Amino acid sequence: MPAVNVVLPAEPIRSLDAYRASGGGEALDAASRLGPDGVIEELEASGLRGRGGAGFPTGRKWRSIASAPGTHRYVACNAAEGEPATFKDREILRRNPYQVIEGLAVAAAAVGAREAYIGIKASFERERAALTTAAREMADNGLLGGIASVTIVEGPEEYLFGEETGLLEVIEGGDPLPRLFPPYVHGLFSTSPQMGWSASRQQAGHEHGHESNPTLVNNVETLANVTHILANGAGWFRQFGTPQSPGTVVVTVVGDVTTPLVVEVPMGTPLSDVLDLAGGPTKGRRFKAALSGVANPFLPSEFFDANLTYEAMDALGTGLGAAGFAVYDDSACMVALAALVSRFLYVESCNQCPPCKFGSGELTEYLARIEAGEGTEGDLELMHARLKTVTDGNRCYLPVQEQRVVSSLLQTFPEEVAAHLDGRGCPLPRRLVLPKIVDLDGGEVVYDEQQQRKRPDWTYADEPILTAPLPHPRSPGAEPPG
Repeated sequence: MPAVNVVLPAEPIRSLDAYRASGGGEALDAASRLGPDGVIEELEASGLRGRGGAGFPTGRKWRSIASAPGTHRYVACNAAEGEPATFKDREILRRNPYQVIEGLAVAAAAVGAREAYIGIKASFERERAALTTAAREMADNGLLGGIASVTIVEGPEEYLFGEETGLLEVIEGGDPLPRLFPPYVHGLFSTSPQMGWSASRQQAGHEHGHESNPTLVNNVETLANVTHILANGAGWFRQFGTPQSPGTVVVTVVGDVTTPLVVEVPMGTPLSDVLDLAGGPTKGRRFKAALSGVANPFLPSEFFDANLTYEAMDALGTGLGAAGFAVYDDSACMVALAALVSRFLYVESCNQCPPCKFGSGELTEYLARIEAGEGTEGDLELMHARLKTVTDGNRCYLPVQEQRVVSSLLQTFPEEVAAHLDGRGCPLPRRLVLPKIVDLDGGEVVYDEQQQRKRPDWTYADEPILTAPLPHPRSPGAEPPG
């Protein structure tokens, strides 16, 4: 199935004039004509689901914010893309940042927000510059609807900056530490504590009325789709995709493919068709498995004909996530890959939930030991036990990701795990790099090599850290945790 061009225009749009010529502004016109409730009804009819990874129905999310108690609302765009194997938001911002700003303005009109924020990593210099220019041009030309301001907030490199409550913390000037409660319960600059969560000081210029401040957080790709749905209608959007997963999806493919790429295709396109667009495996190799970011279980190559929809991926026991696929061939060791992912999640864990931080660290150590040929059956027992408790009390989804990826290794590739337990080391000793993308352009991908130097306290060592130490001592023969 061929690629399409909805949120990824064939040629980049680099000026407001070019955007207006392509239909820019029509979504805001439609929002003005339909009114807030009509906008939400149109989104509900379209069936758009959030493209940040969870796939939650966008219209339902907007309605929950619009109907939530409180006198002040905010909208926020999550542009802090940090999921390994994912580059789609940055590609959208490079090709057309104006559609994202317009989608944010439509969202504000629908939920009754006067202020909007965009959280983006400081390292995304090219994308940040494009957003800044687009926001300024649209403000100067009256294309922000009723928004009083769009504030672009630069944030840190940490993975949890992309978690929606961690994003709110960064916008407020803090570290990306996930909150106990979601944004529709405790939003930006809340002045009343919600069940024990700290309150913020009143913002300058606001005299009263701040309470929980329900806040709508949407991903870059979601907001880009909103613009086109409002301009063209729900029926137009549903001509793409499937009844449960309508529209298009922007897919990132990296790893052991001939040509890494970002491409937009209709939902329901087989993964194998997208891999063909990426040139298939390198010469003489066969595909073995793929990971959808680091949030979902391994997908063995025998299922690569599966359609790219939420329902098809769920039926296979994995997930579509943010549609970022790291694909590996038969020269790659799945134990080594799981160890890389486990270490990434351990290092990026914020340390607010001890079962997550300690549990992820232990799982990383067990996997590193098994990969090196020093593991035992006892380590497997400890891993199984720790997998049951790593999610205890979790504030965010990170420990669930650890649980899903490591469990799927043990279930999907037990023979590879067994091959490492004979004391001879890894039978496929190829060096793998975590596919955390710095840049993807012209079929060339650059990975973040400094990630391997990152410590669990979010500082960096001078040299790569090959194994993660246990977060606390474990004596030989200790009882399994939990």
